[in-house]
Amino acid sequence: MRIVRSGAILLAGVLALTACAGAAEDEAPEAPEAGGSAAEEPAEEGAEIRLWLNGGDTSDELREWLVATFEEQNPGSTLLIEEQDWSGLVPRLQTALTSEEQTPDVVEIGNTQAPAFSYAGAFADLTDLYEEVGGEDLLPGFVAAGSADGAVYALPYYSGARAVFYRKDLFEAAGVEVPTTLAEFTDAAVALQEAAPGDAEPFSGVWLPGQDWYNGTAWIYTYGGDLAVRDGDRWVGALSSPESQEALAEVQRLFTEGTSAPVDADSAEPWVPFNNGEAAMFSAPTWARWSIDLPECNQGVDPDDTSDEATALRAEQQACNEEKTGIFPLPGLEEGSAATVFAGGSNIAVPAKSGNQELAKNLLRIIFSEEYQTMLAGGGLIPGNSAYADAMGDDVYAKAAVTAALGAKLTPAAERWADVEADRLLEDFFQKIAGGADIATTAAETDRLLEETLN
Repeated sequence: MRIVRSGAILLAGVLALTACAGAAEDEAPEAPEAGGSAAEEPAEEGAEIRLWLNGGDTSDELREWLVATFEEQNPGSTLLIEEQDWSGLVPRLQTALTSEEQTPDVVEIGNTQAPAFSYAGAFADLTDLYEEVGGEDLLPGFVAAGSADGAVYALPYYSGARAVFYRKDLFEAAGVEVPTTLAEFTDAAVALQEAAPGDAEPFSGVWLPGQDWYNGTAWIYTYGGDLAVRDGDRWVGALSSPESQEALAEVQRLFTEGTSAPVDADSAEPWVPFNNGEAAMFSAPTWARWSIDLPECNQGVDPDDTSDEATALRAEQQACNEEKTGIFPLPGLEEGSAATVFAGGSNIAVPAKSGNQELAKNLLRIIFSEEYQTMLAGGGLIPGNSAYADAMGDDVYAKAAVTAALGAKLTPAAERWADVEADRLLEDFFQKIAGGADIATTAAETDRLLEETLN
């Protein structure tokens, strides 16, 4: 079988699988038989199952609901949710998924990590659940990312297409209008940077750290370029294509003239400098609305205070933040079009080594229930089952999310794409571009590294 988001080569070593086509059929861990259900096969009794969730995308409300619902529907069993940091997740998985004692029973993984573990045989076959939990309504790109050799191993959890948040007052102070094309976006960022209407020094028109390939890739995709493409039985780097080169020239101008974000930093928590008045714009999944906390809106409410008064103050605080903040989809090349942004988000799977296969599947059934999927959508995430996306609402945040998601694109479906991320090839590439390196030379070198890594 084949392998693919961080460390496929490492995965192959840890899991003792062969990273070549057709080789792992005999070597992959044996998956449980398809076709069973909680009704046909009694679930394990009295077991504690462990769910790994990453970062804070899944709210406390959703976690509490999952625990209560699972334990109600599976008497005698308990659900333990363990939060993992995205940073260093793959090495932790490489260790945990090979051990029956250490493995979680259900695990969230990034959509670009899913192919690696699916091809490596690290997950149980969930093909029998595919139709039951949504079938064709499941986000197709995420289904593809979690599939291998015609079987489904990782289901879509949620998607979070990126949109641009901006300070209305800073735009007004700088005399800048909301951009309607990608070129206008760069012009707006440069104008905001020059006007520096915020209190901070230095000030960024847009917060775009040099290693932020998640957002930088949107220019490449929108101009018609790509990171890598399939050529016969090989993958070749595509950063040197004319389309990618044109896009990268625009990105470099944005890096050098439209942001003061550190060249050697990544995309983590861009709302922090935004909240601090250090930037007029940032791009992130639309659920980031809940992380905006402008000082002039903050009511100083104790986060542990659940009183009616505290709840009312939080609502007042959120309304103030949203009154002062706008959002728009990153625009495309032509007026009225949207950019092709990177589709962030997660898949969810059952490790093959889990000794609680049926209970794990029961948890997946709850996660894909209408109630939970609707709650995900209500929190600003595009749910794994797109049939419930309408629950996101029709406000500006929901509209921006849906518009961005319609044309969003994942990373290339290369079997060893994981190694690209493990080696931080794109972080290094964009950092060099942000630092003013020659675009053609840097792209050619990175294309070479991509080809060495992917083939």
